[in-house]
Amino acid sequence: MRHARLLFCLLLSQFTFGAFGSADAAARKELKAGAARVVINPDMGELIVGNFGMPPATQIHDDITARCLLLDNGEARLAFVIVDSVHVPRGIFDAARALIAKDGEIPPVGLIMSSTHTHSATSSGDWMLKSDALFNVYQQRAINGIYEAVKQASSHVQPVRVAWGSFDESSHLNNRRWYVSDPALLVNPIGGTDQVRMNPPAGSAALVRPAGPVDPQFSFISVRTLDGTPLSLLANYSLHYVGGVPSGVISADYFGVFNDQIGTLLNGGNPVPGFVGLYSNGTSGDVNNVDFSGKNKKAYQPFEKMTEVATQLAERTAVEEKKLQWHDWVPLKLAETELVLQVRQPDEALARHVAAVLTRPEGEAGRHGLESVYARRIKSLMDGQKEISARLQAARIGEQVITSIPFEVFAEIGLEIKEKSPFPATFTISLANGGYGYLPTPAQHAVGGYETWLGTNNVQLDSSEKIVEQLLKLIDTLQ
Repeated sequence: MRHARLLFCLLLSQFTFGAFGSADAAARKELKAGAARVVINPDMGELIVGNFGMPPATQIHDDITARCLLLDNGEARLAFVIVDSVHVPRGIFDAARALIAKDGEIPPVGLIMSSTHTHSATSSGDWMLKSDALFNVYQQRAINGIYEAVKQASSHVQPVRVAWGSFDESSHLNNRRWYVSDPALLVNPIGGTDQVRMNPPAGSAALVRPAGPVDPQFSFISVRTLDGTPLSLLANYSLHYVGGVPSGVISADYFGVFNDQIGTLLNGGNPVPGFVGLYSNGTSGDVNNVDFSGKNKKAYQPFEKMTEVATQLAERTAVEEKKLQWHDWVPLKLAETELVLQVRQPDEALARHVAAVLTRPEGEAGRHGLESVYARRIKSLMDGQKEISARLQAARIGEQVITSIPFEVFAEIGLEIKEKSPFPATFTISLANGGYGYLPTPAQHAVGGYETWLGTNNVQLDSSEKIVEQLLKLIDTLQ
């Protein structure tokens, strides 16, 4: 396998003031920020993605948005953009990035763009979508929404103070991959048998133990104006999503509920016009909100559970935010690299299985109900591009470091980055600058399960190790 080609682009305080901020602001050591929220709701009839069934959208429960928080310390400008989507392909983000770059109204800015992973929004496109594609109506709406969010945030910067903090909250988190004793639960759609099962029956006597950890840390960065008014808050938590949305209904899931509540809670129960919450997905590829013990038998109404989870987290955040140390200037730095990864291909046995499934007479059943789905996915990989380039990033806001990875990342990978980071506070944003599928570790690949199946995971088996290695190098440049 070829060595990955690396291209480092380090955006540090080497930047000239004229290009990346105000020289006067830098001389005064002044921190400024702006935030914006742009609605990018889909049209009715668009297909809702996130599950194997894709019902058409029939109503909007709460808005789908693109949100931006932009920070400017006079030496560098750093912006976070988060879109309500199950994933946004790199082609969409790159097209938005290009639109922002050529607009003379927006000074150059370091961009970290990601999606929340709500399972109740419409598709932004296939993961292989290119930035020069002929975009459909919704894709162009998303591109324009990202651009407009950055533009509005950039045009409304004002002096601020910033603080960062975290707390542990494990009650909402469960590793969804389990070792089980029932062989029937381990049959997979790619012609084999796994050692672990994703989402086994809750309360089943076959449950043995989870196959991995969870990351209980809830991290956040809070921004207030100089008079103490909340302006924006960027949150990060390693919980896949919550759900409980009826079929055909558009919703930003618990991410949106948190964003709607947090500003008011930070302001003592009083709404804050113009406040923008941004909720980023952490390393939650193998973590969800299902109580697999089966002890919690409460029946939830639609939207009730997501509201319960988001409210508890928002209330806790508002309490913890009062304890933080505030800063009216901090270093802002961004480092990034391109890592080339090989697209996985089937071995001979799996290729024969795929061919057999694709030529099976219509209506003939297989050993697993998703065999045809995965046969088509694998055939697409066989016919498609053979490598991808993943943009990896590490940003510094004071003593808080944020890394970004364009996959649904397993919790143990995020925990490893935190453990090895030289900074006192570190978290990872998943599904950033693209969405190339799940990212298990080699050890998790060895035991199988949904997240490791070819067609769910799309890149070489040691990708997580290569990604962690490069991110730690990027973090080192931020010191």
